[in-house]
Amino acid sequence: MGLQDQQQSAVQADKEKQNKMKKIFCKMWPALLLVFSGAMAGQKLPVHTYKLDNGLTLVVSEDHSSPTFGLSIAYHVGFRLEPRGRTGFAHLFEHMMFEGTPNAPKGSFVKIIQGGGGSLNGSTRYDYTNYISTAPVSALEPVLWLEADRMRHLDFSEENLDNQRDVVKEEIRVNVKNKPYGLFFWTDLAALAFNKWENAHDGYGSFVDLDKASIEDVERFHHTYYAPNNAVIAIAGDVDGDTAYKLVNKYFGSIPAAKLPKLPDVSEKPNTKERFAKETDEHAMAPALAIGWKMPGPDSADYYPLAVLGEVLLGGDASLLYQKMVKEKQSMLSISGGMGWPLGDPLTFAGPSLMVAFGIYKPGSSAAQDTSDIQGVINQLARQGIDPKRLKAVKTKMIADFYKQLASYIDRANYLAITQLLHGDADLVNSYPDLIRKITSKDIQRVAEKYLTVANRSWI
Repeated sequence: MGLQDQQQSAVQADKEKQNKMKKIFCKMWPALLLVFSGAMAGQKLPVHTYKLDNGLTLVVSEDHSSPTFGLSIAYHVGFRLEPRGRTGFAHLFEHMMFEGTPNAPKGSFVKIIQGGGGSLNGSTRYDYTNYISTAPVSALEPVLWLEADRMRHLDFSEENLDNQRDVVKEEIRVNVKNKPYGLFFWTDLAALAFNKWENAHDGYGSFVDLDKASIEDVERFHHTYYAPNNAVIAIAGDVDGDTAYKLVNKYFGSIPAAKLPKLPDVSEKPNTKERFAKETDEHAMAPALAIGWKMPGPDSADYYPLAVLGEVLLGGDASLLYQKMVKEKQSMLSISGGMGWPLGDPLTFAGPSLMVAFGIYKPGSSAAQDTSDIQGVINQLARQGIDPKRLKAVKTKMIADFYKQLASYIDRANYLAITQLLHGDADLVNSYPDLIRKITSKDIQRVAEKYLTVANRSWI
């Protein structure tokens, strides 16, 4: 057997071994998830935080139950911080980060991670942009090299910019312009409810503004925000803290810090007068309704009670509004939402958000009447409070759902990166369940009466 034949034989054997391990893992995963969720209720995740000289923060959560890792690198830039006149630029730039560098051409990231059985993704939200990946632990060092390489420099070219500009435009066509209901329950509702441009503009993207973006804009954005002192890296899985720190310092330590711009004040007070708009959607087969109430940021004492209130009202088929509007009155076909919906949860916002109720109602029904009935459920809750058993069930479900997410290395790393970036405390993943458990019926009454009012209501 020649050397090439030996190499091919070894590659084939390795693939067969990986496939066998994948099959075993798929069978074991449901049981592992249940074990992890139950175990987490009585213990805390290990969380170790490190700081590099250039300002980069590293968070490591060691777990040797699987020879894999999850990694998230989160940058403190999202819709709220993109340049005026460049709506959707943070989203566009997220795509640009996958266009390659002078050292690692386009496709290198995908080839290295997916070639080893891993996966990767990126997303842009109000307050951050993140890049996540998971793979066998043997791929950790190459992935860190790739992340450091694209933090240091990208392949800035007109071809890449035009390519990704077209990709984002196609996303907008598919997800907004040619899809029933589009994203009006996010983009249009936010524009109606908020006063400040940072909170109100369409972060998904405008064709006009995207076409204005230049290579100079892209380079300036990268140098301004994609810097080590504006980022957090979190690694969860089969790696110890000292090893992770040495690797991160090896590849990221020499990247210079940037002079970061002053963060804008994005805080807003509740509205004092109801706001209303009406839209026509030629793709919609049934009428829809979206209601938003302005919520404070996470620095408010009302923040976590409002998160629980959102679950009480809109958290699935057992929620008060689903039972009232879909089951009892049968005037609506569906209703869903919550605080920060559909762009995140209580741990992933650094500023104000909306409590959103979105539903499709029956043709012939009255949107005004449905809105009034929804407000009636809220007003009754504010007056009478919530049954203790229902409140306990809601909180238990919120905590259980959170633990299930933490069972995944990639989701665990993502929460650690985001909580450290936005709240300055990755250990919030451990204290969050207790914050939810402490919410009382009086807390629910107080925040419902204060925020979920007609005056603070915007609806389309």
